[in-house]
Amino acid sequence: MTDDVIPRLAATIHARRSTSGDTSYTRQLLDGGVEKCARKFGEEAVEVVIASLGPDAHAVANEAADVIYHLLVLLEAKGLAWADVADILHKRLGVSGLTEKAARSTGP
Repeated sequence: MTDDVIPRLAATIHARRSTSGDTSYTRQLLDGGVEKCARKFGEEAVEVVIASLGPDAHAVANEAADVIYHLLVLLEAKGLAWADVADILHKRLGVSGLTEKAARSTGP
C-alpha cells in the first residue's frame, strides 16, 4: 500500500488528455467537458451513499474508489491539479471543522 496513489492517478489522468478517445475512457470523459465529468462524479457519489446503506463494506470501498477517480477527472477538466486540493487539506489539518467552516462562510 502506498500513499502516493492519488498523485499517481492524477498524473495518469492528465496524461490521458493526449491519448485517443477510442482507447481511453478518461479521454472520453474529458472530451465531454466539465458538465459530463461533473454529472459522472455526481452519479458515483450517489452510488457511494447507496452502498453505504447496505451491509457490504467492500462495495463501499469500490464505490469510493470510483468517486475518487471521477473527482480527479473533474479536477482535470476544470484545470485543477490534485496538489491544489492537497494544499487546502494541509492548511486545514489541525483546525477544527467548525472553525474552518465558519471562516469559509465569512470569506476573505
